[in-house]
Amino acid sequence: MFNSFRYPMRVIDPLKSLPGYALRRASAAVHAELCNWLAPFDLRPTDASILMLVAANRGITQSELGRILDIQRANMTPLTARLAERGLFDRERLDGRSHGLVLTPAGQALTDQVRAKIHAYETDLTTRVPHASRPHILAVLHA
Repeated sequence: MFNSFRYPMRVIDPLKSLPGYALRRASAAVHAELCNWLAPFDLRPTDASILMLVAANRGITQSELGRILDIQRANMTPLTARLAERGLFDRERLDGRSHGLVLTPAGQALTDQVRAKIHAYETDLTTRVPHASRPHILAVLHA
C-alpha cells in the first residue's frame, strides 16, 4: 500500500556549487529585472543597448552593432527596423554602399531617459553585492 503522507524531503542541490550554473541563473534574473525597468519605454534590453551604442558612436553601421552585441546580421535587421519605425534614428550614407545610424532628436531624448533608468538599475543591482566585492564585479565578469 502506498503511503500518501510524506515527510518534507530535504532536497540536495548540487547545481549551487557550479559557477556556470549560478552565472546563468543570475543572468536570467538580471535580464528579467531589466526588462521590467525598461517596460515603460516599450524597449527590450537589446533595444536599449542599440540606442546607447548609436548615441556613443554616431554613424555606426548595423554590422558593427551586430559584432559588438554578438547578434547575427539576419537578426539585426528587424531590431534596427523596429527602432527606425519609431523614429528613433535615421540612416546616413557613409560611402557608396554603407549607411550609418544616427539618433534623431526623439531618439536622443529617449536614450537619455533610458541611460538614466539603466544607471539607476545598475546602482540598485550593485547594492545587492557585498561591499567588499563591488570593485571586482566587472573584472570577474569580463574574465
